[in-house]
Amino acid sequence: MVFCLSIASLATCAQPYPNKPIHVLAPEAGGGVDFVARVIAHEMSVSMGQQVVIDNRGGAGGVIAGDAVVKSPADGYTLLFYGPAIWLLPFLRERVPFDAMKDLAPVSLAVTTPNVLVVHPSLPVRSVRELIALARAKPGQLNDAGANTGSSAYLTVELFKAMAGVNIVRIPFKGVGPGLNALIAGQVQIMFPSAGSIAPHVKSGRLRALAVTSAQPSALTPGLPTVAASGVAGYESVAIFGVFAPVQTPADIIGKLQREVARAVANPEVKKRFLETGVEPVGSTPDEYAATIRREQVKWGKLIRDLGIREE
Repeated sequence: MVFCLSIASLATCAQPYPNKPIHVLAPEAGGGVDFVARVIAHEMSVSMGQQVVIDNRGGAGGVIAGDAVVKSPADGYTLLFYGPAIWLLPFLRERVPFDAMKDLAPVSLAVTTPNVLVVHPSLPVRSVRELIALARAKPGQLNDAGANTGSSAYLTVELFKAMAGVNIVRIPFKGVGPGLNALIAGQVQIMFPSAGSIAPHVKSGRLRALAVTSAQPSALTPGLPTVAASGVAGYESVAIFGVFAPVQTPADIIGKLQREVARAVANPEVKKRFLETGVEPVGSTPDEYAATIRREQVKWGKLIRDLGIREE
């Protein structure tokens, strides 16, 4: 318990939250998650009257950023903006210095983004069913541009392969950009990138989109069917990203932060920017976010265990 022992400290203690800059730890600079975090941070800065600063702490699958937030004071001034990597760490690593479900307090699910199954135009398929038939006829002869082991994009492909019963060989690339370049060049035939990253390539004809990975058709990909409705019943893979605070952060601060995140993603201009870049704004309560994470852990944890996936 903190006691105000002087007039000066009493004035400080009486100041409403926030009364100094808020730091949000996020993945590597320049990526799609960084973009989303910075847009939300800007909106919160304007609304809260204090600077919300993005501090990029990528690497180690989210361990560096998560551990730093867990060890920070639970006062609402150090937050985390991350995705599935944070809560899937225990399934992918032997040792993790924190437990996301015990050491972090969910604030709000901010955005979601589906992936899109795309193929090189030279591949003689125009539907998911045709792709599955071709892959079964040529086991091990088709390649996909693989993402980092254990990442959302990686798991999206592995779930498809498992549920469709196909043998497609993963060719690893360091990032979406190199993978897309290889796909466009015809060095690989298949990829599951995010919706925002492939729109211009599909429009130009350099890539052919077959289906979106969300459970329902997405406004991000008008007219594109879902994988589930195209031959792989029950398939769904959507990456979710949101805000966390250290677990002992006071409930009133969590509540204020949740309202600010929800307000930011509901801003019409922000929604427009997100949809144009392949991101769907959500906004949720802390309890809704926690329940979503628990469902994600059950689903993806089982796949990771069943396939014996470990970080490389």
